[in-house]
Amino acid sequence: MVAKSTNSDFWKDRKVCVTGGDGFLGSYVLEKLAERGATQVFVPKIEEYNIVEPEAVKRLLADANPDLILHLAANVGGIGANQARPAEFFYDNLMMGVQLMHEAWKAGVSKFVAIGTVCAYPKFTPVPFREETLWDGYPEETNAPYGLAKKMLLVQSQSYRQQYNFNSLFLIPVNLYGPGDNFNLETSHVIPALIRKCFEAQDRGDDEIVVWGDGSPTREFLYAADAAEGILLAAERYNASDPVNLGSGEEISIKDLVTKIVEFTGFEGRLVWDTSRPNGQPRRGLDTSRAKERFGFQAQVKLEGGLKSTVEWYRKAREQA
Repeated sequence: MVAKSTNSDFWKDRKVCVTGGDGFLGSYVLEKLAERGATQVFVPKIEEYNIVEPEAVKRLLADANPDLILHLAANVGGIGANQARPAEFFYDNLMMGVQLMHEAWKAGVSKFVAIGTVCAYPKFTPVPFREETLWDGYPEETNAPYGLAKKMLLVQSQSYRQQYNFNSLFLIPVNLYGPGDNFNLETSHVIPALIRKCFEAQDRGDDEIVVWGDGSPTREFLYAADAAEGILLAAERYNASDPVNLGSGEEISIKDLVTKIVEFTGFEGRLVWDTSRPNGQPRRGLDTSRAKERFGFQAQVKLEGGLKSTVEWYRKAREQA
């Protein structure tokens, strides 16, 4: 096991801006920054700084005056949301990322950590996904606009490093999950959506739940606390623009994933597979060796334990509500 970083000296007196800091992943990043002793952390709220807009980006940088930017902010959603709003997902993610990195370089920010997406990989990438294969084909169609918008940050990072020697990183996390996730059925990813479906089916006394696709695709998931640790380790130890995967190394079929969630939530009905709905990318599983080699990151939370924690968190949140 890789020990957690105790590199408090890196964060001492360093001014950090965390876009998306009030989101799901952001909450874990802020918690780990606090553990490391970071005291000057600026979290822009979208109501004050809509960084899709150029003037908001400039104002943000003037107000925060950061040494380091962790760019977590994104407009995201599951397959349904990507199909319904592809133009939004393309424009918003492209504009907020490209403008922020450009203005950060102009403002003299010393380090920029960009968070990409596994959706940037080609649809038929050989498993495990290796960073060298990022340009070997077009992404899966249902989320290609989002994936390509994020992928442009890699191009920008590499070109700005080449021409301006700008110290920027590009990290590629797989699908995240964990306590505090987004459980909105319209915009959530597969794990929180399935957990909510199972609980609500029990509430109604339903004897079945409907699941999109046929269950054959595989996915890899990363516990959000692990993702946050990987991001901060990269910020502390990595200084290159080669893309780096952040994953758990556990590939699971959607069918097996649903079976586990059904078990952990206690739902006793049957599963109905709606094959008129898209499966998405056929397989997803990452080669995570580069993250371990370059900055010592290795995921600690196994999927089964992480799923149980997420189900229990949601169960308690429902009871409190």
